[in-house]
Amino acid sequence: MHTFLRSRLMSIRFALEGWWYVLRTQRNTWVHASITTGVILLGLWLQLAPQDWAILLITIALVWAAEFFNTSLETLADLIHPNEHPQIKTIKDVSAAGVLITAVAAILIGLLILAPPLINALTH
Repeated sequence: MHTFLRSRLMSIRFALEGWWYVLRTQRNTWVHASITTGVILLGLWLQLAPQDWAILLITIALVWAAEFFNTSLETLADLIHPNEHPQIKTIKDVSAAGVLITAVAAILIGLLILAPPLINALTH
């Protein structure tokens, strides 16, 4: 049991190191972090219903996961072929498009969930 717990703690440590790497090296993650913080604070202020929180948290997690996968693919692509290469460019472009898709969807979901109670709070 001790070995199992130790290995789980090490896995969490490695995951946090990966998270820190992405925060240190990817400028877009600071945009994600700022927006995430703003959405959470706004949701708290608006006292969102639990189902709205569930949707927002899943959406936030998907955007972050897409950014992490994108960083992983870009890092791997750079390792495989450090110089410019048309197929590596395609890999990076497609990976970045995945992040863009999740970010646009997150904006739309955020507007659908946050806009009505925000407008209501500001007009009453």
